[in-house]
Amino acid sequence: MRALVWNGVNDLAVETVPDATIVNPHDIVLKVLRTTTCGSDLHVISGYIPSARQGDVLGHEFMGEVVEVGSEVTKTRKGARVVVPSFIGCSKCWYCEHDLWSACDNTNPNPELQAPEMGYPTAGIYGYTHAFGGYAGSHAEYIRVPHADANCFTVPEGVTDEQALYLSDAVPTGYMGADFCDIAPGDTVAVWGCGGVGLMAQKSALLMGAGRVIAIDRIPERLALARSLGAETLDYTQTDVLEELKQTTGGRGPDACIEAVGMEAHGTGPQYAYDKVKQALRLETDRGQALREAIIACRKGGVLSVLGVYGLMDKFPMGVIMNKGLTVRSAQQHGQRYMPEMLEHVVEGRLDPSILTTHRMPLEDAVRGYALFKEKQDACIRVAFVP
Repeated sequence: MRALVWNGVNDLAVETVPDATIVNPHDIVLKVLRTTTCGSDLHVISGYIPSARQGDVLGHEFMGEVVEVGSEVTKTRKGARVVVPSFIGCSKCWYCEHDLWSACDNTNPNPELQAPEMGYPTAGIYGYTHAFGGYAGSHAEYIRVPHADANCFTVPEGVTDEQALYLSDAVPTGYMGADFCDIAPGDTVAVWGCGGVGLMAQKSALLMGAGRVIAIDRIPERLALARSLGAETLDYTQTDVLEELKQTTGGRGPDACIEAVGMEAHGTGPQYAYDKVKQALRLETDRGQALREAIIACRKGGVLSVLGVYGLMDKFPMGVIMNKGLTVRSAQQHGQRYMPEMLEHVVEGRLDPSILTTHRMPLEDAVRGYALFKEKQDACIRVAFVP
């Protein structure tokens, strides 16, 4: 089958790879109908996530049609159209039973690659290096899905492939980030980043009752899309974000701040230049301007929800968190937990994730698609590949 593979830092190719097959009786094989770029992929492509190996198939956000079913699969039928959360749960361990699916104890076969740094390994994820399980990714014609009964969700009639696609990762990540904020009616929520996750966090916060959502980015078309979802916007290249947030909230600051940017954040000023140099020299993995700014902006006693992927950061303002009494919540997304309510929002017309798709391409054009996505060219927000 054909797939997009990683062959080294910033070196991608579409190649022929071994077909996806049933390995365990609880597996299914899915014909990929849609798969999409994600900002987290850029960290792998750029070499900031260790343990990527030449020939690894990329991609973790996808939906498709079930074409082969393992002998112990009971809930997922051949021919079904399903969406699959990017993190793999077993449904049996303590973490899955407590709806902490991305912390599953049983789906990462390479715990020794994470435990020295993290203490305990996370769940496995498709197409995200061997430290996260070494699973083949979704940028392929077919993909193996382990623990299918726990991880496959039937797409209802009337929900399009592209609407279902983003329920795999962008929507649940943003939705979880808003849920972390414990939003009370009328709260002000500030969101750093207007990529797919940031936009879905903004819409989710409004669905959960926020009175105001303020979106922060620099790219005009992304800010325009945020406004179309109901958010107010700030262009950080044109204004002092911290001062603007203070002024617009009567001097108090946002009740909650959601960071949806991650380790390759753009910014301005000497701190950003410092981070760029240290990151380029691999002396730190993270450009942390967005996260630091969110910490400083949040009101005393507020909530900081961190959705961006991070590794090692210099100059982390822990003293600000402690002295202001902030609650910090973060996780990789627990898509299985939120899938029923997200599907309901889509079915009822309150949420249309397909607005994220700005480009559609065959899988053979995936290298070009990632170039557009990474460089934010041609007003690109997300590229949907059709294998």
